[in-house]
Amino acid sequence: MSWAAGQENTQEWWDPFAFGRGYYWPAGLPRNARLSTFIKLYATEGAYVPCETPEPEPGFEKLAIYADASGEVTHVARQTENGAWTSKLGDWEDISHERLEALYGEAYGTVAQLLRRRRQ
Repeated sequence: MSWAAGQENTQEWWDPFAFGRGYYWPAGLPRNARLSTFIKLYATEGAYVPCETPEPEPGFEKLAIYADASGEVTHVARQTENGAWTSKLGDWEDISHERLEALYGEAYGTVAQLLRRRRQ
């Protein structure tokens, strides 16, 4: 989920349930997969704030947080400057997808929250 926060964040996996070398979770955040926890994570680690629309906005970078039917976060995608979305599929490859719905389904659920920050 660090991939979503920006390309500078690719050396450690952000995982609330993993410990040790190669994993990161900020001190002070609960170790759970609740949507509210991930909103705080991206606010703290990237100055992201909630927004309403996935449409590209000049000067802004957006994230889409996916959650399953129980409300637990499963995935986060980042919008690129051209309006497409990029996702890291675990240990698999990084992909680009034009629509957020391309990942909807049992594995990732649906988009539960959109976030944005000024493009850096």
